[in-house]
Amino acid sequence: MRAGQIELVTSRALFVAAAALKRHHHQPPSIPKQPHRTAPHRRHGLPAGAMNRQSTTFARSPHRARRPSIASRLSIAASTVELGTAADADAAAASAPGERQIDDEIAEIKRYEDAAREQARRKARRKRAAGVYERGRPGWRYRLWASYDAAQGWIVVTFIGAAIGLNAAFLNIVTEWLSDIKMGYCTTAFYLNENFCCWGEDNGFGPLNYLLYIIFATVFAFTAATLVKSYAPYAAGSGISEIKCIIAGFVMKGFLGFWTLLIKSVCLPLAIASGLSVGKEGPSVHYAVCTGNVISRLFAKYRSNASKTREILSACAAAGVAVAFGSPIGGVLFSLEEMSNHFPLKTMWRSYFCALVATAVLAAMNPFRTGQLVMFQVKYDRDWHFFEIFFYIIIGVFGGLYGAFVMKWNLRAQAFRKKYLSKYAVLEATLLAAGTAIIAYPNVFLRIDMTESMEILFLECEGAEDYQGLCEPDRRFWNVVSLILATALRVVLVIISYGCKVPAGIFVPSMAIGASFGRTVGIIVQALHEANPQSVFFSACKPDEPCITPGTYAFLGAGAALSGIMHITVSVVVIMFELTGALTYILPTMIVVGVTKAVSDLFGKGGIADRMIWFNGFPFLDNKEEHNFGVPVSHVMRTSIVSLPVNGMTLEEIEHLLADDKYQGFPIVEDANSKTLVGYIGRTELRYAIDRLRREQPISGTAKCVFAPPPALSAVTPITPTVSVNTDSMSSTTLDFSRYVDGSPVTAHPRLPLETVLELFRKIGPRVILVEYHGKLTGLVTVKDCLRYQFKVEAAESPKDDHRILEGQEQLWGVLRRAGNWVSGRVSSASGGRIRLSSQFDESSAGRNRGGGAILDGDEDRFTGHVAQVYDVLIHGLLSRHALLLAAQQRLRLGEARGRHGAGVDVDIPVAVVRLVDVLMMETCVVEVPLASAAVKSVHI
Repeated sequence: MRAGQIELVTSRALFVAAAALKRHHHQPPSIPKQPHRTAPHRRHGLPAGAMNRQSTTFARSPHRARRPSIASRLSIAASTVELGTAADADAAAASAPGERQIDDEIAEIKRYEDAAREQARRKARRKRAAGVYERGRPGWRYRLWASYDAAQGWIVVTFIGAAIGLNAAFLNIVTEWLSDIKMGYCTTAFYLNENFCCWGEDNGFGPLNYLLYIIFATVFAFTAATLVKSYAPYAAGSGISEIKCIIAGFVMKGFLGFWTLLIKSVCLPLAIASGLSVGKEGPSVHYAVCTGNVISRLFAKYRSNASKTREILSACAAAGVAVAFGSPIGGVLFSLEEMSNHFPLKTMWRSYFCALVATAVLAAMNPFRTGQLVMFQVKYDRDWHFFEIFFYIIIGVFGGLYGAFVMKWNLRAQAFRKKYLSKYAVLEATLLAAGTAIIAYPNVFLRIDMTESMEILFLECEGAEDYQGLCEPDRRFWNVVSLILATALRVVLVIISYGCKVPAGIFVPSMAIGASFGRTVGIIVQALHEANPQSVFFSACKPDEPCITPGTYAFLGAGAALSGIMHITVSVVVIMFELTGALTYILPTMIVVGVTKAVSDLFGKGGIADRMIWFNGFPFLDNKEEHNFGVPVSHVMRTSIVSLPVNGMTLEEIEHLLADDKYQGFPIVEDANSKTLVGYIGRTELRYAIDRLRREQPISGTAKCVFAPPPALSAVTPITPTVSVNTDSMSSTTLDFSRYVDGSPVTAHPRLPLETVLELFRKIGPRVILVEYHGKLTGLVTVKDCLRYQFKVEAAESPKDDHRILEGQEQLWGVLRRAGNWVSGRVSSASGGRIRLSSQFDESSAGRNRGGGAILDGDEDRFTGHVAQVYDVLIHGLLSRHALLLAAQQRLRLGEARGRHGAGVDVDIPVAVVRLVDVLMMETCVVEVPLASAAVKSVHI
């Protein structure tokens, strides 16, 4: 009995839509009779166990039947359109806005409902488009429409792929130019980067070059962080974690919008050029998916069907990786392995075609003018030897250890950032860029862009440019020291940089770390071979030919680090193969990635994207996880439920329930006493129905609401809620919302294992699973309930010393505050009290300063406020030639300005700006310059 029950609860929900659609394909069109309830049943309820077996798992009585599911009702509506009984064009068109709004609001998309909705759309559109038949056969207009509808998906994918390729080419060009401008500019044509300019003699390490390098890095990071904070906060970070949740069916408003796409595309080159240890490959997936979402919304077929839109988003993710690495096949495998939990064959073909188009457009644009799709694309002609497998294993072990170490400490850095630095996003990114520039410039492998660094580390020494003596035997020791130092510093910088509020990926930084470590191993192996050429260990080497290629070790190290941080295997092997085109190095790559995978699994499952999903608390069920809880669903379900009776509630009472945001849906029961389950209605559907009804005509709050069709109602319910007047009793208005009630929600027995419930959520993706016993509602369970229990079990099995971690965070924050106070005191003392920096870095101090009239930017970020005020002064001062010529040698001082409270305000100015004004100004004067800010009326210079 138990096995049959479990089989029934899984098969009913999975095949309800398929059965309905199959019936209409193989039977003549007809209007099926919809089962309904009798009036006595609605008035007095039913005894326990009186639910129909087809509509619920454990009810046995055949005396009453629950209404068909949403999929079945949509199929019924489609068949009535064919017969002309429900061919109201206005009503048919009215359903689309409701569906779009529902798809944008609900927490998860039901794939089987969307499949039935798509089938109904095709049938209705076919009848409307083929209004004129030629001798009983579809006319040319219908055939034309059918061809367009069939090709619409490929048209959308083509447009999206072309747009992604163009955007990637533009970003590559801008990123390379901005990265080179820190090192200097082309005097003959400033718009040329280093590769296309006839550069003169390099003056090497100079104080002025060092200073300009730091200034450019700081300005780039400040600009990127300010734009992200002001216009599109979702543009920060990588975006892969959120996209995985979106493709799985969850909705995040604005995350894939146009503004996010625009700001991500503008700020990504700035973030990369700032020198922060972040990459563009993760953000490439984000802007590619944003592009797909924006373009697909132009087509009604994808606006009204969220599941089909998510197929397009999976294809866009593949195209994003394809243009980032120049690897179309690797992009498809990455989307399959990492991004999508539902990847049918049709989605794979769409992903393949989208990646192909995007890569072809990028190759046609040729952004690097070298024929390469990415800067670090290389070719290897030499073969490898079996004795090198030992060193390959060392590289693989490093990749696994690197991934585990970075994920552990990056999550701690993220927790510290979320707790203490969330109010200072712009200041944090700016200081990180300045600190990174100060540390990186002395080291040649940290100074240049990471992609350029990998290009150099991947190269073979023979026939290639000897960059900074990398291939000179006399400089091997210093090269090894420099590479080890670069590896260690880059690891620390990645830990503290990944997660700051700029577009930031972790692919390329990890590959750069692995490349520097791998090159170190290669140089050491090469030195060992040259020192002991006659050793048995190197007997496979030919005497007159180079035996060891250090560039291949760097290449394998990059793959190991990427696999270690992301916990992906097959796609890494294919990506690295497409980067080199060398079939001979597939086996070494597989060995390295396999060792990395084995080491990584010792420290936990899931890569950095999965850890970030867990850290942010996203309701995501990973298909790769296996659980064995050993408890029934009754241990997890919610027992305190707000349900709606079939009738008896007024519209005012319903709206009072909807005013509380904690209810995402309501089970429908016969009455409050019997709790006999009838169906389920979502909060969004009910809210949309009421709003639409009020727009059409005024409705009193005392109107009665019915959530089941009366006996005399036609089998086919209208698309909009029915409004009827009952003149037999008290002439009250009755609102029928039966169109929006799911008559056969997914249900489970209280003793059903929690593992089976998780499988139901993974396979069919319902928003909620109702728990019933003999037809009576006993509780409900959501994805969040399951995850909350999972986290509780994991925390009990692996307890952590959170108190010690919190103490460490408090101590670190105390050190930062003391450092800030010291800097503030030094600046105030050096300026004679005319300039003061904020000496308090906590939120309460920021609130007190604002209340006292301090000029801030409105978001507790004092640094942004300072720069905004200085910007006002400089711009308005430069507009007046008289003010510019007269203001000299007088330090810039914003004082005695009238704030909003009418009191004098001393505006804090960074010392660097004061020094800059000292250099620019020529004479001494006192000039009153009007400001655009309403908080400051004038500035005395």
